Amino acid sequence: MQTVLVVLVCTGLAMAARLASAAQHVVGGSQGWEESTDFDSWASGLTFKLGDQLVFKYSGLHSVVELGSETAYKSCDLGTPVKSMSSGNDVVKLTKPGARYFACGTPGHCDQGMKVKVNVVSSDTAASTPDSASKSGPSPDSGSKSGSNSDSNSKPGSSSGHGLWTSSMNMIIGLLATGLIWAF
Repeated sequence: MQTVLVVLVCTGLAMAARLASAAQHVVGGSQGWEESTDFDSWASGLTFKLGDQLVFKYSGLHSVVELGSETAYKSCDLGTPVKSMSSGNDVVKLTKPGARYFACGTPGHCDQGMKVKVNVVSSDTAASTPDSASKSGPSPDSGSKSGSNSDSNSKPGSSSGHGLWTSSMNMIIGLLATGLIWAF
């Protein structure tokens, strides 16, 4: 019985560690998915790992299409998207390593630079630096396209409003501690 509990506790700790390493990146930082955002600058200082999520926040004037190739991305060929999204708060989980390409589906917006390429790496090949999890791009009142640091892309459970994630982690840790007490 003790062996089973120890195995369950170890499995739970491994799951908690994996959850803790996933980040949620608000595309474009505090400005979100908007035409005035410099998405190349925003993405350049970030590390996107397996399990991370991209969150596209935007108004009804925009949409998000995932493109299937770098050629389609460079030429803004929106004719054969992999996926189209239009909720205004779209979440994309990064489930495989490699390049992913996204653009605005509104005619002309991609050609004006409203597109982003992210390179996803496996969790064990790159560790996020403190800056990579928090770089968000220009602030709404800066008027420039240079990057700035804020907490809008921080890991779940931080000050970016992910209370459910924090509560879940606290519950997992509490259950694991209870299991350990009962095991011994």
